Amino acid sequence: MNPIDKFRMRTETQEGRCTVYISGELDLEAASQMRAVMEPLVELCDRTLTLNLHELRYIDSTGIGILISVLKARHARNGAFAVEAIPTHIKKLFDMTGITPFLNQAGPSTAQAY
Repeated sequence: MNPIDKFRMRTETQEGRCTVYISGELDLEAASQMRAVMEPLVELCDRTLTLNLHELRYIDSTGIGILISVLKARHARNGAFAVEAIPTHIKKLFDMTGITPFLNQAGPSTAQAY
C-alpha cells in the first residue's frame, strides 16, 4: 500500500463545529501527521471539535493515546469534543480499553464494518 494512502486526514469547518475526517490506519507511523493537524485545532477551534472515524480501518495504542491527549486538552480548555461514525471493530477496541464513555459520541455511534 502506498504510504500516502495508508493514512489521510481532512478538516472541514461548519457552523457549530470543526470536523476532522480520518481514514486509513492511525498508528505510530501516522502519529506525527495526526498531531500536526490536531494540535492547532485543539487550541484554536472555538466550536465542537469532532473526529469522524467512518473510514478509519485500524488504530493502535499510539493512535488511542493521541485521542486521549486531544480529549484531555479540550477538557482543560472547556472545549467540546466528540467522536462520530465509529466503525464497529474500532468501537470494540475503545470499549475494551475503557475510553468509550469519555468520547461524547456524536451522531451514529457505529458505522458499517469493513
